Amino acid sequence: MSNVFGSNSIDIPSKESIWQVFQTVKDIPGLNLVEKAWASYYVYMDNDLFATGLLFFLLHEVMYFGRCLPWYIIDRTPYFKKYKIQPNIYPSDKEQWECTKSVLKSHFFVEALPIWFFHPICEKIGVSYDVPFPSWSKIALQVSIFFFLEDAWHYWFHRGIHYGSFYRIIHKQHHRYAAPFGLAAEYAHPIEVMLLGFGTVGIPIVWCYFTRDLHLFTICIWITLRLFQAIDAHSGYEFPISLHHFLLIWAGADHHDEHHHHFIGNYASSFRLWDYFLDTEAGDTAKKTREKHSKTRAELMAQKT
Repeated sequence: MSNVFGSNSIDIPSKESIWQVFQTVKDIPGLNLVEKAWASYYVYMDNDLFATGLLFFLLHEVMYFGRCLPWYIIDRTPYFKKYKIQPNIYPSDKEQWECTKSVLKSHFFVEALPIWFFHPICEKIGVSYDVPFPSWSKIALQVSIFFFLEDAWHYWFHRGIHYGSFYRIIHKQHHRYAAPFGLAAEYAHPIEVMLLGFGTVGIPIVWCYFTRDLHLFTICIWITLRLFQAIDAHSGYEFPISLHHFLLIWAGADHHDEHHHHFIGNYASSFRLWDYFLDTEAGDTAKKTREKHSKTRAELMAQKT
């Protein structure tokens, strides 16, 4: 039987369906509905390695394409054209389908295999998957840390694959679409998928290796939010309620759309800090800001001399 209940001994007889398992688990005190569903799933599967692998594969597929679907509908709805960052460029159905096929190939032939080894790694480094879950405050803190760490990883490696042969061999595929759309978030060369993907999956692993304090449910929340961020950044739409209007350091679609439009600058994934402080912002506004800074520095140097 699964160790989802940790050190507690819970006697759950073999059942015919996951619903019957849930009927037994739901009577266990101290668990909320999500925790009961989580425990029922692991008990029903009765194979933690397979259960975790299937969970993460389905999580990725459902959250990725589920989040892409609204943007596909928005692209086909004339009302939203006024919010399109590049209003005269829309992906055709053929382009959307070609992109979808490429992304699915990546999911099945590049990402699927490592997913099935994720549970043994979790057990080795101490990632917990039992119930109850950590507090929401701990989950929020750890996910916030992952966002900042991933952003740093993404900035430097994304900037790196924009140089010379790295761009031509690896990153050029992702820049096929100068006006990005949601499905294009993971349209990339297999090497890029693994390299930048490590920031999403590898950072929690490294975190747990040193802290021995991480839950698999927290990783699920983190991956879901990271997927939503990546897809929204590629959506090609800027709304008055876009998050960066309220959280000024947030990157958002306008930040990443400039990267695709100009093919350079705005390398970070979630925040604007790295690009701002290292002077790698993209677009006409950023260009004017850099020119202003250069002029100010030149005037100060002239005054000193």
